[in-house]
Amino acid sequence: MEEDLQVSFEVKENKYSSAWVENLPGMETYRDILYRGASLYRQRDFNNDDDLTDEERAILKKESHNRWMQPFSVYYLCAVSAMAAIAQGMDETVINGAQIYFHKEFGIENRLNIQGLLNAIPFLICACVASWASVPLNEYLGRRGAIFVACFLSAAASIWEALSPSWQMLLGGRIVLGMAIGINAATGPVYSAEGTPPSIRGGLVMWWQTFTAFGIMIGYIMDVAFMDVHYPLNWRLMLGSTVVAPIIVMIMVVFSPESPRWLIKKKKYRQAFESLKRLRNLPVQAARDFFIIEESVEEERKAGPVNPLELFTVPRNRRAALAAWIVMFMQQFCGVNVIMYYSSVIFTQTGVSTKDAILASLGAGILNFLFALPAIPTIDRWGRRPLLLWTFPLMSIFLLFSGFSFWASSSHTRLGLVAAGIYLFMIVYSPGEGPVPFTYSSEVFPLYIRTWGMSFATATTWFFSFILSFSWPDMVKRFTPQGAFGWYAAWCVVGEVWIFFFVPETKGYTLEELDIIFGKSTREHVRYQIRNAKRSLKKLFGAEVGPKEAFCTLDTLAA
Repeated sequence: MEEDLQVSFEVKENKYSSAWVENLPGMETYRDILYRGASLYRQRDFNNDDDLTDEERAILKKESHNRWMQPFSVYYLCAVSAMAAIAQGMDETVINGAQIYFHKEFGIENRLNIQGLLNAIPFLICACVASWASVPLNEYLGRRGAIFVACFLSAAASIWEALSPSWQMLLGGRIVLGMAIGINAATGPVYSAEGTPPSIRGGLVMWWQTFTAFGIMIGYIMDVAFMDVHYPLNWRLMLGSTVVAPIIVMIMVVFSPESPRWLIKKKKYRQAFESLKRLRNLPVQAARDFFIIEESVEEERKAGPVNPLELFTVPRNRRAALAAWIVMFMQQFCGVNVIMYYSSVIFTQTGVSTKDAILASLGAGILNFLFALPAIPTIDRWGRRPLLLWTFPLMSIFLLFSGFSFWASSSHTRLGLVAAGIYLFMIVYSPGEGPVPFTYSSEVFPLYIRTWGMSFATATTWFFSFILSFSWPDMVKRFTPQGAFGWYAAWCVVGEVWIFFFVPETKGYTLEELDIIFGKSTREHVRYQIRNAKRSLKKLFGAEVGPKEAFCTLDTLAA
């Protein structure tokens, strides 16, 4: 798992002695294959490794030409993570259509704070409890155990919500749902990353974002499927429909291999090697990756306990935390979850029927999923910064368009214009600020503090998701839709400025190289971006310019 661990090892010869294996309880019978795996890692070029058989060399060569030629267990493991992502996406959005109906049943049509709280409470729980609780849960139960617990809570919350006799009981179900969403979001991507081989890890880890978008779309579809059912059964079926996906995950995860890295960390060496054999084409590949992971875990043990405050007291980590905070904060304050959670209500405010509003919301969900797919190839081809810098101005424009469309004279004209603005917004959000924040945040922190860094990043996005969801009903009343949409359009402009000055590019850099990137002061990065902006303007107006200045010696010079 070389690329995921991002560790450069200075391997000593005594690591290949018998003492290395004998110090690993239960691994004595695997001595020969472990030696060969360590040799394969040391040689790097399997064509020159005399310890390999002709059959092994042929399979390694075939895999090098077709990196997607992996065992079924790799894809099964990622399917578990993808199904957990679908469950999370559905959990986030089925309330979009259901709230139109239960506001009436619970008598809270005019109680805007209660409406906002019911929508937002899961994300406050994610930020304040679940994101941090996932650390010990993963530590003691493993990745599979954490996913199982999260999906059990998700299924229980679905039934709880569907049977709620009052808004207070519904609030309780939403609190349980927040625990499920937070634990799932913190565990699923890590589970995929730790089980997949380096050659396809990036694409498979991106399944989390892609299938979350798919789950969001399915949530909208459930709203449409049950909107014609007799009231009040309709909204209860909408909320209860989310019980299916987590139950499927709970069954699937029983047959999925555990994370080899977690098993080695727990000194369950035999189980770790057996898990790796399921996840690699050859036992010698499993032995090679076992050697790499064991070396990495040993280095972590030597480093001792991690002080979470080093996220902010160490300058290199503080700059990474700032960049991660910006992209995670802007994932919410670009306004996207106003659309995700309230689009049906927004569309009813144009004057059309409830059915038309729910159908219009489905369109936003479909576009969110379809336009998330291009992010898989483009995020590593174009980079993180370009995807963000090109899409934020467009998101601002389309939010303004959506808000101003409420001035249209007829209800169906308003619906058409508002829907067009929201659809265009989703088209540019989905390949940019949709997938980039989680990918970016998982890259910028050093290995030794990465778990705490990701907890900080995910807590950021969930906390501001709570602020956004809670405040929207009251904001629309006070600002009108035009002002409320304009508020988030303005934040998109702020986000553009912040990203330009304070978010370095991470595409293509190893961890050691990112240490140099984030080792540069914020002032240096700001000055560098200003100089490059001046150069780009001169080039735009036809002036001759020299080669693009490199931020540091690692950058490739570009014209």
